[in-house]
Amino acid sequence: MNEDLNILILSCGTRNKIVQYFKKELSDMGNVYVTDCSELAPALYEGDQYFIVPKMTDEGYLETILSICKDYSVKAIFSLIDPEISLLAKNKQAFLDIGTIPVVSDLEIVEMCFNKYQMYKYLVKNNFKTMKSYIDKDEFYRDVEARKINYPVFIKPIKGSASNNINIVRSKEEIELLFNRFDNLMIQELINGVEYGADVYIDMLSNDPVAIFTKEKIGMRAGETDKAISVKDHNMFNLINRFVKITGFNGVIDIDIFKVNGEYYISEVNPRFGGGYPHAYESGVNFPRMMIKNLTGNINMDEIGNYEEGICMMKYNDVKVFSKNTVQNNSIRIQL
Repeated sequence: MNEDLNILILSCGTRNKIVQYFKKELSDMGNVYVTDCSELAPALYEGDQYFIVPKMTDEGYLETILSICKDYSVKAIFSLIDPEISLLAKNKQAFLDIGTIPVVSDLEIVEMCFNKYQMYKYLVKNNFKTMKSYIDKDEFYRDVEARKINYPVFIKPIKGSASNNINIVRSKEEIELLFNRFDNLMIQELINGVEYGADVYIDMLSNDPVAIFTKEKIGMRAGETDKAISVKDHNMFNLINRFVKITGFNGVIDIDIFKVNGEYYISEVNPRFGGGYPHAYESGVNFPRMMIKNLTGNINMDEIGNYEEGICMMKYNDVKVFSKNTVQNNSIRIQL
């Protein structure tokens, strides 16, 4: 077996499908290794080998991951959680120095994605439509008086994910209460429109977007798309293409978009596999295959929109059951 294409997926959690897809696409070209800090992360048991590692915040964590990459000849590495994406981007050269390619955009871009107000300013500066946002509540109150914006609005953390601590507020009193209770909040315009998600693969060699899958979101759960239907709109494809090229993303990203009165508004960007990516894969939009092709030194052809409309995705719960003794005997536990 050729082991040159070993891939390491960090913080796999419950993302079983992602691990399954990479195993299927790699076939006999290499192994899929996975990590998590908990032995109860179900996606661990989909990999060819799994590692129980310390928490990302523990001192020496980076050295632990670098050691796995060296010991197991890992060709490419990526993470499925936001904080670890920043860690990979910040230490990209350390991985490249040992022959491991971090599949991640540049640090400046990653950090902008995780700061919702910075992303807002960037979108406005580059003439992309987006929701009005404020970190200065007095500026917001002035715009309310000038009728530039109206209640209700969203109050959300400037940095955050999975729709945590997002509130719809309808008065100045509610805003004051939240701003007095929590730090680093922003106010965002609440718009009524159709919400879409876009899964995008940017070729790691040509830096061009080569696959875009878009779906209308029908249901959400814990900040992730729970039910959706595939759609195609070349105006949306063109918007995404322009945005991705101007910004300089690389690898896999997930974009939230709203359509209001026939116009598209970019909301947020996750510089990683989105929770709804299985919808794209099952519709024939194969990011693992594209990544593997890049890792073998080949550029992907443009496949934007190469899927069928009207394909529905419906998530449901499943379980994995293991003997505690079996788990302990088969795991590689790494301690700092």
